[in-house]
Amino acid sequence: MKSRQTAEKRSEVFALLSCHLQTSRYGKTMTITLPKWFDLHTHFRQGPAMAAYVKAHLDMGCAGALAMPNTQPPVARVSGPAQADAWSIEGYSAELRAAGAASFEQLIVPLYLTRQTTTAMIAEGAASGLLRACKYYPPHGTTNSEHGMPMDDLIGSEVLRAMEDHGIVLCIHGEQHALSGPDYIDAQQNAETRFYTERMPRLLEAHPRLRIVCEHITTRTAAEFVAAAPEHVGATITPQHLLYTLGHLIQGLKYHLYCLPIVKFQDDRAALRQAVTRAGQAKFFAGTDSAPHTTKATACGCAAGCFTGGCAPQLYAMAFEEAGVDFSTAVGQAMFEHFLCLNGPAFYGFPASQQKFTMEKAPQKMELLETPAGPVTPLPVGLSLELTWSLVG
Repeated sequence: MKSRQTAEKRSEVFALLSCHLQTSRYGKTMTITLPKWFDLHTHFRQGPAMAAYVKAHLDMGCAGALAMPNTQPPVARVSGPAQADAWSIEGYSAELRAAGAASFEQLIVPLYLTRQTTTAMIAEGAASGLLRACKYYPPHGTTNSEHGMPMDDLIGSEVLRAMEDHGIVLCIHGEQHALSGPDYIDAQQNAETRFYTERMPRLLEAHPRLRIVCEHITTRTAAEFVAAAPEHVGATITPQHLLYTLGHLIQGLKYHLYCLPIVKFQDDRAALRQAVTRAGQAKFFAGTDSAPHTTKATACGCAAGCFTGGCAPQLYAMAFEEAGVDFSTAVGQAMFEHFLCLNGPAFYGFPASQQKFTMEKAPQKMELLETPAGPVTPLPVGLSLELTWSLVG
């Protein structure tokens, strides 16, 4: 009886794996078939190149996106026509859909929090269904973030209380602003660790019901904070922060790896990898922060952002393998599936995709993305990296 149960169990495991693994007499090939995934932090910009950026996401099995509002002008209103100083969620969403985002199952555009944001905007936006998230930018902390306000001015505000009342997610760029160079980053602390030790505890205390996504976290401090926080606090992690460290950026000054928050140290990378590969974890999910620039190095400095359109799932898979995940096992595949495909939709309250996409354990070479605004360099091209996973179909 026991041997029969064992045989049946082995048969079940084989049936599960056979959907994902293929072996030939000439050598092993491995394919993984997953639900289409959601990029819950990405940039599609504005203008004639938008369609190329959206298509790059669709081509890599992406079923939906949270499109950042730090456009020019910012998405700082909920509805109505575009004005000189602000777009609306309604207007920018329509632009994105016209550029191809109508093919997404989900499209979320957060409201850029500025000093002009009101409680009425939150209430009316929630009631209309247009408003599902708001975005906090530290002033001058990243691209087009000059419209933001200090977190100290938001903590305890009526705007955040309105977001609590209406279940609106706060998406946070978690870095302290206006620091000197030595305070911005050194071996002991940096802009992110200071934010998560000095601001985030106060934010949670003042707004205990506020749903929060700590975006593109980069440090052990942030990962441990999110892991210990209530269930309504989650985090996105980018492929570059799971793969690379400050040493990769500095050695040879590989400026295509320059993003904000900047890649950190080996201990930080190890903590991020541990967070995403912890069995049963539901708090950490995919958000690439993919940020296209047609001109990366400029006379006034390097533009911040890694472009990972077309290759993010492959990069994530490479990071999981480097973290010790075995994709030939059901456990390894499930771990990856939860991070890439399931945790994000569950946190934002929409269903996982019923559509599928397939990746193969095989080399893939990336090319420049040609757009009407000029070519954009994907991160693998900028690093002369050949992907070890490829997309099938």
